[in-house]
Amino acid sequence: MQRLWTPSTRRFIRYAVIGVSTLLFDLMLLAGLTELVGVPYYIATPFAFLIAVSINYALSRMHVFRGTMRTVHHGYLYFIALACLGAFVTTSGVAALVSFFGLYYLFARVLIAGFVGVANYLLNLHFNFRVAGHHP
Repeated sequence: MQRLWTPSTRRFIRYAVIGVSTLLFDLMLLAGLTELVGVPYYIATPFAFLIAVSINYALSRMHVFRGTMRTVHHGYLYFIALACLGAFVTTSGVAALVSFFGLYYLFARVLIAGFVGVANYLLNLHFNFRVAGHHP
């Protein structure tokens, strides 16, 4: 059982908790923009995603990727570049699931979140924060 709770596992769990929390914020913002304000989902999706991912950056930097040698501003530039790619994949995936499969946009957004979340974690772990294998 002790082998399951490696530093890498604990780091991923912290990332997942933060990710799920910011995803819930993303979904509330997406639903509010779409349902209450009338913004089309394909415009509200990247907007909500980029706001939520910025919050995710701040929380992840403090609680997941501690020990990075990148400055906050430099790291955020890398992070937001990856987030823009994530916003494109997220928006495209949601639009495809809604258009081709008739899924409800919030359900489609949750499905896409799993894929994008794991990809973002791995890219940030190895490329942006460069803390893979380092556990302060």
